[in-house]
Amino acid sequence: MDKTYNPKKVESKWYTFWTEKRIYNKKTISNNSTFSIVIPPPNVTGSLHIGHALNNTLQDILVRYKRMKGFDVIWIPGTDHAGIATQMVVEKEIAKEGIDKNDIGREVFIEKIWEWKNASGDKITTQLRRLGALPNWDRERFTMDHGLSNAVRKVFVELYRKGLIYQDKRLVNWDPKLNTAISDLEVEQREVSGQLWYLKYPIKGYEGQYITVATTRPETMLGDTAVAVHPDDQRYKNLIGEYVTLPLVGREIPIIADEYSDPEKGSGAVKITPAHDFNDFEVGKRHGLPAINIFDENAHLNENAPKKYRGLDRFDARVTIVNDLDKLGLLDRIENNKHTVPYGDRSGVVVEPYLTDQWYMNVNDLAQKAIKSVESGDIMFHPRFWGNTFFEWMRNIQPWCISRQIWWGHQIPAWCGPDGEVFVEYTEEDALQSARNHYGKTVVLTRETDVLDTWFSSALWPFTTMGWPEKSDVLRKYYPTSVMVTGFDIIFFWVARMIMMGLNFMNDVPFKDVYIHGLIRDEKGQKMSKTRGNVIDPLEIIEEHGADSLRFTLAALATQGRDIKLSPTVIQGYRNFINKIWNASRFIIMNLEGFEDDWSNNISKIELEDTEKWIITKLNYTIEETNDALESYEFDKAANSIYQFIWGDFCDWYIEISKPIIYGDDINKRDNTRKILVYVLLNSLRLLHPIAPFITEELFHLLKDYGIKLEDVDANDTDSIALASFPEYNKHHIFEESFGYIEFLKNIVVGIRNLRALIGIHPSQRVEIVIYCEDSDLTDRIKTSKVFIQNLASVSNLVFKSDIKPKNCIAHVLPEVEIFLPVEGLIDIRKEIKRLSKEFSKVSKDLEKTERKLSSSSFLEKAPDDVIEKEKFKLSEFLSQRDKIQDVLKKLTVIGS
Repeated sequence: MDKTYNPKKVESKWYTFWTEKRIYNKKTISNNSTFSIVIPPPNVTGSLHIGHALNNTLQDILVRYKRMKGFDVIWIPGTDHAGIATQMVVEKEIAKEGIDKNDIGREVFIEKIWEWKNASGDKITTQLRRLGALPNWDRERFTMDHGLSNAVRKVFVELYRKGLIYQDKRLVNWDPKLNTAISDLEVEQREVSGQLWYLKYPIKGYEGQYITVATTRPETMLGDTAVAVHPDDQRYKNLIGEYVTLPLVGREIPIIADEYSDPEKGSGAVKITPAHDFNDFEVGKRHGLPAINIFDENAHLNENAPKKYRGLDRFDARVTIVNDLDKLGLLDRIENNKHTVPYGDRSGVVVEPYLTDQWYMNVNDLAQKAIKSVESGDIMFHPRFWGNTFFEWMRNIQPWCISRQIWWGHQIPAWCGPDGEVFVEYTEEDALQSARNHYGKTVVLTRETDVLDTWFSSALWPFTTMGWPEKSDVLRKYYPTSVMVTGFDIIFFWVARMIMMGLNFMNDVPFKDVYIHGLIRDEKGQKMSKTRGNVIDPLEIIEEHGADSLRFTLAALATQGRDIKLSPTVIQGYRNFINKIWNASRFIIMNLEGFEDDWSNNISKIELEDTEKWIITKLNYTIEETNDALESYEFDKAANSIYQFIWGDFCDWYIEISKPIIYGDDINKRDNTRKILVYVLLNSLRLLHPIAPFITEELFHLLKDYGIKLEDVDANDTDSIALASFPEYNKHHIFEESFGYIEFLKNIVVGIRNLRALIGIHPSQRVEIVIYCEDSDLTDRIKTSKVFIQNLASVSNLVFKSDIKPKNCIAHVLPEVEIFLPVEGLIDIRKEIKRLSKEFSKVSKDLEKTERKLSSSSFLEKAPDDVIEKEKFKLSEFLSQRDKIQDVLKKLTVIGS
């Protein structure tokens, strides 16, 4: 067995083993219960980022746990075609060859995308394997594979025939660079330092009088169709119903009263441009205003603008328009102004609210059913408060723009006749037949060029991946799925739409639980971004520390309802934990020579000592805590319970207790101790496997080489620890009296260690300890455990007193005993008092300085959050240091006097 754990050597070996053995298709024990998950399909263009690592680690933990619990498990993997992202990638690729997609045409370009997808599109699934994610790879799906494409067409046609899909002219987020509508999720709101222009509009019939409007987008004024004021704003009450003459255009537009106008902002009067602002569009609907689109698809001024401005880019037009208004004396003033501006997250250009014809889906009725499914508890959100976010979005739902003006995606199954009549059918042949029925003759039809929003096909993912519209065995068996693990940012865009589609087409919810994990931030709590340079690459972590270290870190930090602060230091800490498991296992395995496991892990056959009863009891408490935590999606509690048990109780206590016995001469005691060590190790590995699968598989096989059996499972017949049963709580393995007694002894050892640390005695230096106890029965029992205390606390002599407390000692008080450490001869008391007094003075000054800083309102207002948090941490550290030094000083001063 290697001296140190080598993740690189282990991980690829066992992942290949799992896939070749098709472990993901096997069951551990007979159980008719099913557990199913569909992976949130990552973009086919993507590579593994830290969010993917968290999401898929949590799913994999659940899948491995449920498989070990005997469930019939399925985890369906796959990728999303990611319309805009993929099209952009391939456009850039062919541009390197001097090819433009418009030159080669739609069909050839789509062939190029498929070529790219087949060659490079499985990058992220390859990377998921490095993470240790083990879904049912033989069921992998793609949102544009043949089966899913057929399902998408069926859904579209059925919804169209129900009147739920229709065409309409509305405002959309328009990306002028990509020339397509995009979803809100693809819009990035950036705060910019801009300007606020105050423009004067002449009031008709009021010679020389103006109403001033404030705007951040003066170029859109050419499309204004009203000026709005608040109905209660006394400044403008007499002007409501009057008209202004729109400068540069000459069109007369009304002054209207609407509560949208805020008297406290700008001038209190706002220009209304229904075709270029979402709020203005709603105002326009309320007042029956016309919507005049002044931009083309490239955000250049179109034919609806005065001739002078036609063809200008919107920002060039802004400069020209402002200059022209200034020349006319209609520019009142310009103010600096911080405001948010929408940018396309892929194109990087300013998104334009744009009035255009699109395909829409009326989701109002479907939304009501979805709301009821959550209200009734058919679907449960974890944490529960995310249900409120779901309700807020769903109760204010708007028609869903489902069309995109790109080539890569599910082309809308609609054909247009010569007079504009639209035929929506499954196939072109069906559309031609419908057209013949309509026109009474054969006509030429033109296919709709738009494709569907990527979220449309993703909304069908839970049932189309299982074979729908066919009523497959998989669909009957595993739908609805058990849980959806995802991030909060797509509750509306994806989770809500899956619920609506599932209820409509399957008459059932798509999943029973929705687990919403937090966002991973850097150690300062800042959002990760390439701009900040604080992005943590999970593949680099895996390369340096191994997949298990990353997985355990993510699980341990995945507290419900909180974002995750991730730092290299934390990851290194959990890497040390993985190494600790290896070292502990190595100690046990290296001492198995001559070991015969003829007891089948049945501890009832062993005469147990108090320490053995204690570790078995502690193991059972940990088993119960871990099971409860994983059942309630409390990954952090499960991970931390396992961590505390393995590192603290097993490694730092029981293994240390066992060493004198292992190296001793009592053969019977040694064999019993080895059996308990193996028993606890095997159960610990089974507990740990869902979180850290690689090291547990490696250690399982190393133990298997010794013919060691798992409890209730013959290891020789078990291919993988992944197919072992998950440990179950056993009330017969709870030994409360022995547990309490060993915990009491541990407190004595810890008390002695604390006393040693207070005066800086080296761990290897043995000291005399006096135990003061008035209870003679307890004293006698402690005496039987002298060796336990002496070995673990490095004590040379343990003296017991019941009448007089010793002098010249520092003491640690426990409920039933007092522990005394004589200091004479160990340290120079006066010198130590002097040293500690000096240290106390320094810490007190540092504490005072930090308190002053944190009480300064100027510091609290100006300092970044992470700097303030650092000062608060320093404050707590200084307080702790001061109190500890003060405590020791008191004790030494009493002795010294």
